[in-house]
Amino acid sequence: MASEREAADLIRGIRTAAGLSQAELARRAGLSRSVVNAYEHGTRQPGVDALARIAAAGGMRLALQPRVETIDPSRAGRLLQQVLDLAEALPYKPRRILGFPGLPTPPAASG
Repeated sequence: MASEREAADLIRGIRTAAGLSQAELARRAGLSRSVVNAYEHGTRQPGVDALARIAAAGGMRLALQPRVETIDPSRAGRLLQQVLDLAEALPYKPRRILGFPGLPTPPAASG
């Protein structure tokens, strides 16, 4: 499962960034080394509390942030061009007067 792999990679990243062994990270987080090992290998899924304790033990803080998708300008340009092409392909019949309920109809242009 992708989230299990992500959690395993996150925990391994925290541990290696802090320069700690699994045993030391586990000791600081109040977990057993076998549990940290299982988390890192993805055979066991940590809860939020365990992730927060592991992060704190590695000198980091667990936080949620909004996901920001990057926009590919090339793809956005192609999509915009497709939309404009489709809009131009639509039949167009101009109306002489746009009538909106409750608004007076403008006088006809003379000329």
